[in-house]
Amino acid sequence: MAIARQVLCLSALLSLPHARSQPLRYSVAEEAPSGSLVADVAEDAGLAPAQLSARRARLASEDGRQRLRLDRATGRLVVAERLDREELCAQAPACTLPLELLLADPLQFFRIEVAVRDVNDHSPRFPDEQTTLRIPERTDPGSRFPLEGAVDLDIGSNSVQGYSISPENEYFSVSFGSRNDDDQYVELILEKPLDREEQAEMSFSLIAVDGGSPPRSGTTQIHIIILDVNDNAPIFTQELYVGQVLENAPEGTVVLSVVATDQDAGSNGEIFYRFSQEAGKSESAFEIDAKSGEIKLRKSLDFETAQKHELRVRVTDGGGLSAICKVLVEVLDVNDNAPELVVSSFSSPLPESALPGTVVAFFTVRDHDAGANGKVTCALDDQLSFSLRSAYKNYYELVTVTTLDREETAWYILTVTAADAGSPPLTTTQTFTVDISDVNDNAPVFNQTSYTMYVRENNVPTVLVGAVHASDADIGPNAKVTYSLIPSQRTERPPYSCISVNSENGHVFVLRPLDYEQLKQLEVLVIASDAGSPPLSANVTVRLVVVDENDNAPLVLHPAQDSSPASSELVPMSAEAGYLVTKVVAVDADSGQNSWLSYHLLKATDPGLFVVGAQSGEVHLRRPVTERDTVKQKLIILVRDNGRPPLSATAALSALLLNDFSDVRLPHSSLATEDDSDSLTTYLIISLVFVSLLFLTSMAAFITCKVCKRKELKDEHVIYSASNFPSSLADAASVVTLPHPYCYEINLTTGSGNSEFKFLKPILPSLPPQHGAVDGDTDDEKVFPHIPLSGEDVTPDNTGMLSGEEFNSLSFS
Repeated sequence: MAIARQVLCLSALLSLPHARSQPLRYSVAEEAPSGSLVADVAEDAGLAPAQLSARRARLASEDGRQRLRLDRATGRLVVAERLDREELCAQAPACTLPLELLLADPLQFFRIEVAVRDVNDHSPRFPDEQTTLRIPERTDPGSRFPLEGAVDLDIGSNSVQGYSISPENEYFSVSFGSRNDDDQYVELILEKPLDREEQAEMSFSLIAVDGGSPPRSGTTQIHIIILDVNDNAPIFTQELYVGQVLENAPEGTVVLSVVATDQDAGSNGEIFYRFSQEAGKSESAFEIDAKSGEIKLRKSLDFETAQKHELRVRVTDGGGLSAICKVLVEVLDVNDNAPELVVSSFSSPLPESALPGTVVAFFTVRDHDAGANGKVTCALDDQLSFSLRSAYKNYYELVTVTTLDREETAWYILTVTAADAGSPPLTTTQTFTVDISDVNDNAPVFNQTSYTMYVRENNVPTVLVGAVHASDADIGPNAKVTYSLIPSQRTERPPYSCISVNSENGHVFVLRPLDYEQLKQLEVLVIASDAGSPPLSANVTVRLVVVDENDNAPLVLHPAQDSSPASSELVPMSAEAGYLVTKVVAVDADSGQNSWLSYHLLKATDPGLFVVGAQSGEVHLRRPVTERDTVKQKLIILVRDNGRPPLSATAALSALLLNDFSDVRLPHSSLATEDDSDSLTTYLIISLVFVSLLFLTSMAAFITCKVCKRKELKDEHVIYSASNFPSSLADAASVVTLPHPYCYEINLTTGSGNSEFKFLKPILPSLPPQHGAVDGDTDDEKVFPHIPLSGEDVTPDNTGMLSGEEFNSLSFS
């Protein structure tokens, strides 16, 4: 065995470049105990033992049984289970177990052939315990009588090697030989004539001995009955009969007929057929007609179990003489076995990041039929993302051919069809369900490109102003989105310090009260991140717009209210109606309609002499000055914004009616004396009027409440029109804006260039404030353009002026 192994190893080393085409051949004795060493496969294949485990080496056999086992740790091939050569190969002269050593990464195959050596584990065995021969007494010496030979399941030198008679006698001897390679015979030779009168019967043992070490033997009893003369034995027309039958032939089908003749007459010439002996139990599938010699099927045959059946037929005449012939029945294959598909490995779920060419499944196909009936081809149903690849012989790989996208297809159902080449062909299908596992390949996506949220100034802390939302096409942790803030710019006080976003649901909160006059809007970046590894993110701009509230009262800039003594405007006595006396200038820190200012004449020494422009704040003469008018006129101007509720301020100013501007002192001194004398009278009148008006006001208030409640049910807005003002202000309401040719300059104090005229800002809080300065003006010079109003759509005339009816139709909301 050691010499044979060295020869095999040397052959393997010499043929290593052709290891895929030349198999590794070994031998092992049958009945070897489990774990017995067969060969060192790793050494013969040129592989290190460590490679066997790393490359997942395994053995594959044609019938799927693991009779031999590969030890990955040492690379040795050992016996895995009891080997019985007779069970594996029956009487075949050579018994070989074909194996394949499969290695992955990369895929590599080694063919291995292990010859199972026969050992002498079976004794010769005769088909019958006793054989009776009827021999005529006139049989000539040298006559030969065929006997049923002993069957030994071993082969070669372990099979039957000779026969002997015990006890030896002078009448008979035994002859043993072969007519051809596989046809042995045993004959009993008559050495001297028999004499029935001297001895009618005799018995002895026929012993068969094989060539094993130690040898084994079998015995049968030979019983000789000496008959009267029957000197002609039956003779077959041919020594070997060959018949063919389909494996699916029904029961009762005639396979063939054997024919024998006997020249004797009477009972000595009558012949009968019967099966004599056949290897194994094949005779159970056949039956023979004793009279006609027809051999028929008793049951269906299976080509895959046995491709041929060997029978022996004995013919016996009435005198006891017999002859034996050999019958060989060949079974023809029929396509009665569908292909088998055996899956060795299958990977599911498959990550969507798997590269093209990734092996999903590895399987083998086989068909027990022969020829075209056993030739199998595999096909994959229409599928663009996967394909079949032939690995080796009847091994196939199911691989990916394109990149996968779980968001597009979460799983695939793959159907592999194996079909043989029979007529008609038989097919087998195998379904693979491949689940695609998620990979974090999708970043969160906001449902808007940007968000604009509004909050009123002076808001309560932690007020909810809106929400952002982002979705992720992945699943599981890869789709879990969390939100956070990142600064959009570096400032001394980060704008995002007053904003917070809920990390779970994206709700945006304002953490502290805001002041529109300090902060009108701010922008922050919200980032949405998933929980993948590594995480993916996306950001969006959130613009927070602060909506103005009417929380600032108008501020009178001109005339200055804190000057002492108060300055007076000089009006010539010759001034006509419309003469511009002065202009009241006020600003409001609010925005939009909250900064729209209207001017009203609240009180005057002579209310009929002056009129105030409701929008411009210009004080004009309503009529020409007369000599009867008081020299010093006092006016109280009410400045009111358009907020809800409205806030207001008053401006006090005085005007001197003079003939000559050079004599200013005289009116001033006389007016002071006049003021002192009139003070007491004024107080008395006011007290009387107050008591009278108290009663009237109470009654008017009661009536007014009833009327207002009824009016509020009809109107949604408070309309400021000429009817709402005192009679002295009704005319002033019709004056809406300055004509385009008028332009005024206002000299402000140092640092006033930073002031902002809030009443010139647009209505909409989302637009940036617009200053009234024209390109090229200085900080101390502001030009006041036409002021747009809210409410209904109003179109000015060609001069840019609004009529009184248009003004009355406007609403200040």
